[in-house]
Amino acid sequence: MTWWSQLDLWDRPLFTMGGAPVTLFRLLALLALLAALVIVAARLQRVMATRWLGRTHLDAGMRQTVASIVRYVFLAVGFLVIVQAFGINLTTLNVLAGAIGVGIGFGTQNIIQNWISGLIVMFERPIRIGDRIEVAGLEGDVTEIGARRTTIVGNDNRAVIVPNSKLITEAVVNWQYYCAQVTLRVPVAVPAGTDARLVERLLRDAATAVPDLLQEPAATVSLLALGPGMLRFEVIVWTQRADRKDEITSRINFAILERFSRHDIKIA
Repeated sequence: MTWWSQLDLWDRPLFTMGGAPVTLFRLLALLALLAALVIVAARLQRVMATRWLGRTHLDAGMRQTVASIVRYVFLAVGFLVIVQAFGINLTTLNVLAGAIGVGIGFGTQNIIQNWISGLIVMFERPIRIGDRIEVAGLEGDVTEIGARRTTIVGNDNRAVIVPNSKLITEAVVNWQYYCAQVTLRVPVAVPAGTDARLVERLLRDAATAVPDLLQEPAATVSLLALGPGMLRFEVIVWTQRADRKDEITSRINFAILERFSRHDIKIA
């Protein structure tokens, strides 16, 4: 094959799209530009979230939301510019796009649902990056909120990918929705006839001796019930370490047992 025949192969129309002939060279150039557009859009999102918006007072969740929206707008505008630059008339593709859209719609219902749910989560912000949440039997810290899925990391450092639709359709417990402080409630029961004031003092002393607890609001002890054969108390403490609430509760229980044992107080 001579070199001029090879050139003819590159410039030979393969098919027509949007009223414009598509050659092998133009097709490869179009694909290369679209791939470059996707790469640049992803890079733009990272730079905007970490550098440009990092200089503002926006929190991590809002920076990620703004950067994601800018990325989608950049992709949409860039796609239109590239297609128009290649002389492809998009109006002639309406019928084909409609037929393809119907078929894709049936096959990608869950993807579209998760994408729309992701936009709702980004705008309404029921959860934010860094929040401690429980959803679908999972508990962990939100480390990333994407367009289609949210990443939750538990205490065992395992990352769980949760579809965004679950954050909209299912009940979500957000330990830090209103503020970073969370409440821990530790129930304690002692036999009837035990000195209630002594128990109250020991429970408060045990709560104040545990690290990672806030001194303000101070720990409170309530006598909730005078049941048959027992007194039921509840210790209420505050902490900013929602990720360590089980460990903190365990420390409080150990501290209570140590103090009860010194005064020969039994657990009912």
